[in-house]
Amino acid sequence: MMIKIKNLSKNYGITKALDGISFEVNQGEIVGLLGPNGAGKTTAMRIITGFLPPTSGQVEIDNINVVEHPEKVQSQIGYLPETAALYHDLSVREHLEYAAAIHGLVGDEQKQAIKNIAQACGIADKLYFDVSELSKGYKQRVALAQALIHNPKILILDEPSTGLDPNQIIEIRDLIKKLSEEKTIILSTHIMQEVEALCSRVVLINKGKIVADGSVAELKHGQNAVHQINVTIKGNQEEIWHHLKNIAGITSAQQIKHPDKGVGVYTINADQDIRSDINKTMIKAGYDILEIAAKENTMEDVFHELTK
Repeated sequence: MMIKIKNLSKNYGITKALDGISFEVNQGEIVGLLGPNGAGKTTAMRIITGFLPPTSGQVEIDNINVVEHPEKVQSQIGYLPETAALYHDLSVREHLEYAAAIHGLVGDEQKQAIKNIAQACGIADKLYFDVSELSKGYKQRVALAQALIHNPKILILDEPSTGLDPNQIIEIRDLIKKLSEEKTIILSTHIMQEVEALCSRVVLINKGKIVADGSVAELKHGQNAVHQINVTIKGNQEEIWHHLKNIAGITSAQQIKHPDKGVGVYTINADQDIRSDINKTMIKAGYDILEIAAKENTMEDVFHELTK
């Protein structure tokens, strides 16, 4: 199932939460919707799922307009909001029965759906527990099971790992990976390791606008990527520092103290990989490079560079 977002805008008074964003999500993709707090991610998700009308623009699910046919579209979408709607005095099974009934599942069809999704989400042994008795990780699984009870083709996940410990994050991540074999997924998260582990593509939003769209590899090595180089050089450090700062392409440099006299360690940020230029400059000046290495960009680096 394909999702098409075209020139989507949302205004709250004079504030533009979304400012004409456009992108597509193809069937089977896991797309990470990233951005700082207030960038417009949750607003975009609420519009895609039909819970919030846009100011302008449109969203189509398999060429069906979300605003014009919300119920038809919502029958194909599973939505996990950042704060899941769970009732502590209801059992897990009662939650799933309620969610199933909303989607028109009754009788044997409902029972089978609950059995299947409880097994898939790892909560089959928790069906008769009240939600108040569950850990945060299991509560998140129950919320995800509610979103999946009607076997939707599209899954929208807003911060699915919020508040989970490292083990619970891995469990939810593994579950999302498994679900991606059959579903198209959009997820929002601030955990960059999760993005690298799960997402086939990233759409990065800042101040309501898309500032990057591509695979994790493309963003990490793209034109906006930060290149960090660590170099250890032997010689007169004052002169070496002067030569380094005059190499074209360096955006910042920091000297780190080294225990050996006459040896300096430098961390250099550049707009491209300039290791060859550093080598040539230092050799020409008569200094010995003891070590030089480029640090691979991380998604944290990309996020910071594009949203700072």
